[in-house]
Formats: sequence, C-alpha cells, structure tokens
Amino acid sequence: MRGRHGSETGGGRLVLGQVSQRRLSQFFRGGGSGITPVPQSGNRFVFRILLSVDPALEFVSVSRKVLPVMISFGGLLSHGPLRLRWPLAAAVGLSINCFTVSKSGAQTASVVSDTEDPGFEQIELFTEVLETIRQGYVDPDKVSYEKLINSALEGMLAKLDPHCQFMQPKVFNQLKQSTDSTYDGIGVTISSSNDVLTVVTVREDGPAASAGLLPGDQILKVNDFLTDDVGISEAVNMLRGKTGEKLKLTIRRPATKKLEEFEIVREVIKQESVKDIRILDQKLTRPYKMGYARILQFSEPTATELADGLDELERRGMDAFILDMRNNPGGLLRSAIDVCGEFVKAGTVVLTTEGRPGSGEVKVYRTDARKKRRDRDYPVAILVNHSSASGAEVVAGALQDLKRTIVIGETTFGKGSVQSILPIGGGKAIRMTTAKYYTPSHRTIHENGVIPNIVATLTPAQERALGDWFSRDTKSPRERKRIEQFVDPQLMRAVDAMKGALVYTRLKAEGEKHPNDKAPKNAVPEKGAPVAKQPGGKEGKSQN
Repeated sequence: MRGRHGSETGGGRLVLGQVSQRRLSQFFRGGGSGITPVPQSGNRFVFRILLSVDPALEFVSVSRKVLPVMISFGGLLSHGPLRLRWPLAAAVGLSINCFTVSKSGAQTASVVSDTEDPGFEQIELFTEVLETIRQGYVDPDKVSYEKLINSALEGMLAKLDPHCQFMQPKVFNQLKQSTDSTYDGIGVTISSSNDVLTVVTVREDGPAASAGLLPGDQILKVNDFLTDDVGISEAVNMLRGKTGEKLKLTIRRPATKKLEEFEIVREVIKQESVKDIRILDQKLTRPYKMGYARILQFSEPTATELADGLDELERRGMDAFILDMRNNPGGLLRSAIDVCGEFVKAGTVVLTTEGRPGSGEVKVYRTDARKKRRDRDYPVAILVNHSSASGAEVVAGALQDLKRTIVIGETTFGKGSVQSILPIGGGKAIRMTTAKYYTPSHRTIHENGVIPNIVATLTPAQERALGDWFSRDTKSPRERKRIEQFVDPQLMRAVDAMKGALVYTRLKAEGEKHPNDKAPKNAVPEKGAPVAKQPGGKEGKSQN
C-alpha cells in the first residue's frame, strides 16, 4: 500500500520516502537507501538506517506520535524545494533527539530519554501542527513551508521581548542602512510597550512633530491597518516610504485618553546629533553663566561635536553645564561611552554588558584616553524623560553612579540591552537580545530605567509646548514669538540644582583653603541672622 510522498507500508515494514544517497550521506554521515522503524517497548520506535558504505547500523529513537510527521518530512526531503530540505532535515534531527552508531556485533548505545531532553515533546507538537496546517488549511497558497516557517520565526522572536525580531531581506537591508545621515519617513522612533506600538521620540524638525504627534502616543492604525496585526519591523516599513507620500495615523494619547487622527506627508529626515549649544539667559542663571546643549541621538560625530561645543562654552566663561537628553532614543554605544569620557577620568569603567547567567560573557567599557581632550571639573546636570532610552540611559546612569552629575526629570524608558544581528542566509537575519547593560554600581537599566535624583514632571500641555520649543526653528515668525514665551519647568529645576552645586563648591573650596579659620569672639552677626544660644540655654543678645 502506497502512502503520502511515496512511502510504503506492508509486511510489518514501513519505509519513509526515498532520499537520495548523496543527501542522506550529508545528513547521517553515510550513504543510505532507506529508513526502517523497529517497534520497541513503550511508545517508541527505533529507526534502522541501512548504510551502503559501511554495513553498520545506526539507531535513532523517536516516539510513535511523531512517526506520521517524519514520513511527511521524508517525502519533503526527497521532493521538496532544495533550499528547504536540509534546514527541515536538521529540525527532524532535533525532534528525534539523537542517533547512536553501533558497529556489527556491538550493542546499541542507550537512547536519550524525554526527561533528559524536555524540548522533545514541544518539537513534536510543532511539526505535527505544521503538517496539520499544510494538509487541512483551505488556501494552499498560504501554507508553503517557507511562509509557515517564516511566520513561526516572526512569532518566536517577537514573544521574547520588543527588541527581538526576525528580519526579511528588505528589513535587514534597511537596518544596514540605518546609520546613513538621512532617510525618508515621518521622523519618529517607535517601540512596543505593553504590546502596544508606542512613539518613543519625535524629531522636532520632522513632519510628525509638525502634525502634532507626541512621545508616548500609541499607534493603533497605520493607514487602514491595525497595528495589532503587525510587528515593529512591518510598522517601520509602513512609516517609511517615498518623500511626498501621505500617511494616516490613528493614535491614542494616554494623557487625555482620546483617539486622534493625523495625516502626515513623508519627508527626507536629516539625522542631527548635537544641537542648541549656548549660554543660557543670565536673567535665569545670574550670578553664574550656565552652558546648555542637547544630544538628539548618538551617532559617529556626537562626542566630537559635544567636545567642540564645550570648548566654546568654556571660552565664554561657563560655570556649569546642563546636558539635555530628553527624547533621545540612543544610537551608537561607543559614542555614548565617549560622551561619558568628557566628564570623567580616562580609563574609568562606565558600563558593563553581561550575557545570560553562567555564560561568562562580560564586557567592560572604559572611557578612552585618546578621545579625551581635557579635564572638565565644573558641575553637570542631565535632563531626561520617559523617552530617553538606550545610549541616553547609559550616559545618565554612569555619570549618576560616579557622582559626576545630577539627573533631573522623569524615569527613563528602560531600554538597556544589547541586540546581536545574526544573518541566517537568504538575505534574512534575526535580531536577538544577547546581553544587558549594567551601570558602574551594577544597576540594570533594562525594564527599570534610570531614576532621576530630582523628579520633575510635565503636564501634557507642557510636553506639547516643549515639543514646539524644540522645533521653533521650523515655525513662522508669529508662532515663534508665541513659543518663546514658554518657560521649561524641568530646565528651571536644573538651573536651581546647578546654583546649589556652585554655592556648595565655593564653600567647600573656601573651607579647604582656610581649614583652621574661626569666627572672632566679638563678631557681630548680620541683621536678621539667627541668634546663637549661650551655654546654659540663654540666648545671646545681638549688638545691632
């Protein structure tokens, strides 16, 4: 009796579909002519593989349950598409656990049990469902092995964490080009938060910012497609496109719990790095001069651009510096390390990455003496918010641990992990989280974020006003005049913190300069100063 894929049954013998001798040789290390199951005790078979090169026997243990699936795979290995045969053969090899070789006259080695390999039953389940879908699904065009396996891989990676991804060739090529200085899109960074596609940052000079999109907005629909049905890679493809094309987004704004629609026209987005380097208005900072700069993202020239800006601010007499990394999604890790190096000694450990427990994969990142121009000893404040992620969290967390900065704002996004890109052939790749970031005090950033020293939050209206302020250069003169009236509460908290730090630094320096100085016995306190108590609890009299 002939079954599916040419397999036969009869006389108590079951032979899988014939596999070419060359292919079977590659898989089983010999030339084969057939695979014969030998029933064993319990719910298992031992498959006997006849080798033409060496008349020895190889035994492979497999359960009865997976036998029909293996028969199907036998036909696939014989007649299926060449590019799919051996990846699937490898999957079969995994599903049957192991095989052991027994020379003539030798006893068969023991077979690995299910309890020793707990993944056995799950791989059986996967192959069984795969074949059930292929045999029974109504639309055969949708159930090719390639489509089903790709879908399985997409789900497998997506369920690990929001940053893991199975990439088709188009997406993989886009990733390789993502370090370019420009791209066509709407100017947003997205991620998955609580299984909802969420805007992490909005480029203030991009079309999304002009339309009114804000960090934290949840994207429900891209054009007519619900984002529940697409992953991050597909969403990125939808948001990007040709310059001049229109895009419709339906979003939910958590702060107001309202649904809103935006029509946005794609533009060429220029990837800037350091912006707004200036001395702050001295009406706010008097009697000190405070420098300010924003890092939009970490790219190759970021550290150099920042160092150039710091040199110029120092020449102008800067007393303290405020580094704004709000809405910074991260970027190149090495660039973030070099930015840390501007404010700490060369060779300082600012970050470690650690792989899975027990792997021993630990990498230590130190600041590079070759990249450091000079020591910068003035007080530093860092501004962060819920959209500061990855490299921004590395800088804020490291300098905070090293007592080199005061962090002000909101708890950061919590993206502190390393993704490795692993090509898998056919132009495809997987992006997989392989390690996590740890600050110098061994705090983990991932899913925790960096908690500021001084908490300062913004209302939804203030966040919108801040976005307008960041994008003021793109506004009309009339709009810009209105925008310039905005007072940034988080920046003001940073200014106050720097004033306090400068006063403390001055008093500490004076105390170190005259450690034994004491006030004269007959010193007269200033008017309004507290009156010291004399021994015995009596207050001394002021001599004003």
